[in-house]
Amino acid sequence: MATTITSKGQVTIPKHIRDAMQLKPGNAVDFSVNREGEVVLQRAERGPARKGAGDRFDVVRGRAEVKWRTRDLMKLLRSER
Repeated sequence: MATTITSKGQVTIPKHIRDAMQLKPGNAVDFSVNREGEVVLQRAERGPARKGAGDRFDVVRGRAEVKWRTRDLMKLLRSER
């Protein structure tokens, strides 16, 4: 199956390959070139810093301790005095 490279150098991994490799959005992959010059796609091993990281926003979601009133926040954002 052929695919086209975008102007940003991106390609879409065909669905049957994503399914076979059980790839989901957000999964990391590694590309390498073997001795025959073929490109090999593999699931990337997560490093210790990223293990179990999940969604990058999950870490901060629901963490605000300051209760803002809308009008006070808008004054602050608009630099109103």
